[in-house]
Amino acid sequence: MELSLLFEIMLIFFLGIGSQWVAWRYRMPAIVVMAVTGLIIGPLFGLINPEEDFGSLYKPIISVAVAIILFEGSLNLSFKELRGLGKPVFRIATVGAFLAWIFGSLTAHYIAGLSWAVAFVIGGLFIVTGPTVIMPLLRQSKLKPRPAKILKWEGIIVDPIGALLAVFAFEIIAFLTANNPDGTKLLLFFAASIFAAVFGWLCGRGIGWIFENGYIPEFLKSPAVFTAVIFCFTIPDEIMHETGLLSVTAMGITLANMGISSVADMRHFKENISILLISAIFIMLTASLQLDTILHIFSPNIIGYVLLMMFLVRPLSIFLSTIGTGLTFNERLLVGWIAPRGIVALTVSSYFASILLGAGYDDANILTTLTFGLVFFTVISHGFSIGWLAKRLNLSMEGKPGTLIVGSNLFTVELAKSLAKADVPIIIVDSSWERLKAAREAGVPFYHEEVLSEQTEYHLDTIPYEYLIAATDSKSYNSLVCTTFMPEYGRTNVFKISPYDKEYRSSSEIVSKVGGRILFRKEVNLEDLVEKINKGFVFRQTNITEQYTYKQYREDQDEETVFLYIIKPSGQIKFYSEEMRTVPSTGDIIVSLMPRNKEKAKIQARLGNGNNNE
Repeated sequence: MELSLLFEIMLIFFLGIGSQWVAWRYRMPAIVVMAVTGLIIGPLFGLINPEEDFGSLYKPIISVAVAIILFEGSLNLSFKELRGLGKPVFRIATVGAFLAWIFGSLTAHYIAGLSWAVAFVIGGLFIVTGPTVIMPLLRQSKLKPRPAKILKWEGIIVDPIGALLAVFAFEIIAFLTANNPDGTKLLLFFAASIFAAVFGWLCGRGIGWIFENGYIPEFLKSPAVFTAVIFCFTIPDEIMHETGLLSVTAMGITLANMGISSVADMRHFKENISILLISAIFIMLTASLQLDTILHIFSPNIIGYVLLMMFLVRPLSIFLSTIGTGLTFNERLLVGWIAPRGIVALTVSSYFASILLGAGYDDANILTTLTFGLVFFTVISHGFSIGWLAKRLNLSMEGKPGTLIVGSNLFTVELAKSLAKADVPIIIVDSSWERLKAAREAGVPFYHEEVLSEQTEYHLDTIPYEYLIAATDSKSYNSLVCTTFMPEYGRTNVFKISPYDKEYRSSSEIVSKVGGRILFRKEVNLEDLVEKINKGFVFRQTNITEQYTYKQYREDQDEETVFLYIIKPSGQIKFYSEEMRTVPSTGDIIVSLMPRNKEKAKIQARLGNGNNNE
């Protein structure tokens, strides 16, 4: 049965997002799941072949998607992130990239058996990593900020550099091997590269100026940016192939450093589009491969080339380029190992394969096989090893999911102390030094800054925290904080203290409906919780067992008791909320806020039972 093009498009998106979900559900590298899925539906079972089925639209679709993905990644590259990292990032993106090009070209010539011309083209291309493969790995591995930022900056900056190096190598080769050498094309390459960078900067400044002056309404801003990205990519790419990647990177970095609030507002939307495109494009690329190409990967010269690229070329270029940069040995070891290749390598190599074959370099026919071999082995090995290696090198933030609490008061300090006793990472953030007095005196970790400020974004490491609680005395501010952080933490992980009063009335109808789930119960607001602390209420942990069930526990509590959260045997935290179904099971620990006399009564009853047993 031949599938319609519409059904094939649906299948690609369905399997792409399905692969992302499977990877999230079972804690697997998403790029590995997507690659395997594409191979299964493409070359193995022959269900689809997007390259043939899409025809002439295939390459433009891939190119535009790569441009949008690269732009979205570069939109996160604020120079403020580079404080303390400028030197290693600069060295890796320049010296490291050059060394990787030279070493990779030598390896391609002597091990893979490629001619010098083809080797230097592919050597330049294979220095790329890119956001399509690096970003999913960083989300999965929970690296500490410094190595994570280095890998992110390298992946996005070196992506266009690798493509340009491949073009540069080809132009040099064409110049040197020509019967009548003409430097015009070589000069055109350099001029086109400079034009692409300047054009991208102008596009970024232009979009920023339009946004700042309000010439585009809010509902048109996202479509306008995407249209500008395609424009910014296409014009330079028509002049010189692959310079469009440099242009959109320059545009993204320019916008990222202009400090425009509306651009920041769109960032999460663009991240969602980027994930959708990565999922679809990776499925399309792997499904378009031929079975012969996959089988050829396991030939000795290609396996030898891939192993040397992974275990010698990459580590050596990183270690040499980062001498004297202040990176620790463990950080250099991790960065030197992690370099998965992805969409840019696959797409650009197919372009150069056709160009080199047309120029008479017959050995270029193995470029696609060589590229996919490197992509497949690096994606598999780095995808499964990054988390393990980060833990071994003490560069991982793995541990129990932490909680970030916005607002310092008597209740939040006691809540933080109870979470800390359960070995849950916690931090209290407040802009008032006076309000933070209780947290300081209690020895609770705190951060003195406005949580919504740009400074907090760059200085507070939020990786250890999976939950956010807004618990200030301003109900509208709590809703604003929850709304701001909901895209980052997820709708089910963002909570606010109830905005209602005793009669279930909110100070604003909007405040009660936007931004975060209501923590605990609607009738228990911050004033009630602080009052309970002042009355001497205590935090109590209760184990749910087969002998003492959750039903019995509920029957033992009075109306004043507030159920706070559950600690699962795995260490995961589940906060109580009427808007979420929270049902403890055997082995769980329930933490509640109850009157002290209730606590004393339970102790006395227990002691009494113990005496009777004696």
